[in-house]
Amino acid sequence: MITKIHNSEIDLSKPIDISIPITNDEQNPIAWYQNAPEINPVVMGDWIGKVSEGKSSTNFNNLFFNPHAHGTHTECLGHITKEFYSINQCLKQFFFWATLISVQPEKVGEDLVISKSQIEKALQSVQNSEIKSEAIVIRTLPNEASKKSLKYSNTNPPFLSEEAALFLRESGIQHLLIDLPSVDKERDEGKLVAHKAFWNVTDVNHLNVDARLNSTITEMIFVPNEVHDGNYVLNLQIASFENDASPSKPILYSIQ
Repeated sequence: MITKIHNSEIDLSKPIDISIPITNDEQNPIAWYQNAPEINPVVMGDWIGKVSEGKSSTNFNNLFFNPHAHGTHTECLGHITKEFYSINQCLKQFFFWATLISVQPEKVGEDLVISKSQIEKALQSVQNSEIKSEAIVIRTLPNEASKKSLKYSNTNPPFLSEEAALFLRESGIQHLLIDLPSVDKERDEGKLVAHKAFWNVTDVNHLNVDARLNSTITEMIFVPNEVHDGNYVLNLQIASFENDASPSKPILYSIQ
């Protein structure tokens, strides 16, 4: 199905799924010192909610997972504020102009960091002057398929510098997507400088009036190598959880 958006055409029959699913096996990525997610049939007495067990006409599973630790997820500023904010209330639009870039984090001491200059350079090489990007998708290099099943805890993964996050905010980017478990350093003493810079949160206890309530950060995506850097239409899908974050399914569409 071909649809036209502002004189550009996208083929809705050719989605590019950049999400990582939640599974209950060793292939599931894990971060933040959590155990693997659980997907198990309900058991009530001698009844088991699993058709293959021969005691149920339906498959009827309980799921236990953490959206921040177990796969692709989208979060709002409620992730870092004292007051409760829900991703289900903050994200009200779902289609955006997006730019995909690839960046190899730079070695800074013991860390690997994505810098402002790297993002600026990558954007300059691919951005279309006729399209104002509302979202950025950052693919880190090297881009190995093992990202889809990595165990990130205690590995000090790459992260975004505060200056890079500020640059994205000042560039008008509303939605930031990245293939890492966090935009911030794993152990940063709770500073969360990239989260705060992107959402413009200056006081987590009393939210400032100019904080970006409608902006989101999506982490733990995976963009296949065959998907080229450039401009796309993004469909950012979440589950309707009243929570700071939700499992999500970001989809890219090539612009014809």
